[in-house]
Amino acid sequence: MPDNLILILPFIFGAVVGSFLNVCIYRIPLGKSIVTPPSSCPNCGTAVPFYLNVPILSYLVLAGKCSSCKVPFSARYPAVEALTGLMAVFTFMKFGPSVDAFIYFAFISALIVITFIDFDLQIIPDVISLPGIALGFAASFVLSDLPVLDSAIGLIAGGGTLYLIAAGYQRVTGHEGMGGGDIKLLAMIGAFLGWKGVLLTLLLSSFTGAILGAVLMYAFGKGGRHAIPYGPFLAIGAVFHLFYGERLISWYIMRASGL
Repeated sequence: MPDNLILILPFIFGAVVGSFLNVCIYRIPLGKSIVTPPSSCPNCGTAVPFYLNVPILSYLVLAGKCSSCKVPFSARYPAVEALTGLMAVFTFMKFGPSVDAFIYFAFISALIVITFIDFDLQIIPDVISLPGIALGFAASFVLSDLPVLDSAIGLIAGGGTLYLIAAGYQRVTGHEGMGGGDIKLLAMIGAFLGWKGVLLTLLLSSFTGAILGAVLMYAFGKGGRHAIPYGPFLAIGAVFHLFYGERLISWYIMRASGL
């Protein structure tokens, strides 16, 4: 089978997982079960039959509307499915059919759920981040490229760094500038990626956050105050490090040494 056709399989797998992630994004903040009841229309409550619950394709076939009440579904549903499918492909391409690929894909899936929940509600559920810290450290015992000590230092450095930044900001300004959810999220990222992942994630998230902040200031004026969730930027930085971090660090070391 040609290589490009082989990649269809992880995309399909990822899209199916993405359908489940949509359920998590909607139900976790509401405190609902992510297992039961089956998927249903948010408007009329009609259960979605299995033959109309095919990732991406069902949305296209139904023209983005409920088959019963005809109320449009959010385009986010197929977008999350497609995004998760692409992440599965990238993970497979980098790690191959391995335990590492499975673990890192699960990590990315958690980041996708966190990103969309944080965008919607400016919260990062502890039910994801706290188990994620423990699972990330446990995964370091089987991951081929993450020493256990690196994971331990990463989770301590990740949570500790943001905690110190948040505490310092609050002490100076008298306002909370960063929630506890971001602190726990970076601890989770450190557990999965190690201390190098924490450093690069902080650098990239600060850079992308500053760009968006500048855009918002330009669009709404310097006096405007708009809450910008930091979690999605941490997630983007973590994913970038996972796929390109070592290459970027090597390039920087070569440039810094004049090679």
